[in-house]
Amino acid sequence: MKNLERITLNPDVMGGKPCIRGLRMTVGTVIGLLASGLNADEILKMYPYLQHEDIIQALSYAAWRSEEIEVQLA
Repeated sequence: MKNLERITLNPDVMGGKPCIRGLRMTVGTVIGLLASGLNADEILKMYPYLQHEDIIQALSYAAWRSEEIEVQLA
């Protein structure tokens, strides 16, 4: 997994949800916008403080998290 330096986790920002560069923009919001049919250029126009690499890393983070397996502890 490549370094996801643009994804931050801070309990004081957005309730500790993974965010883009410490901004109040969650990975989930970016993924939701993509899932709703917007493309990266449209998202960047809506949120000019985001950068293309932010969207790429949000997708990478979401893909990584979707591969996690929860194991029940005894």
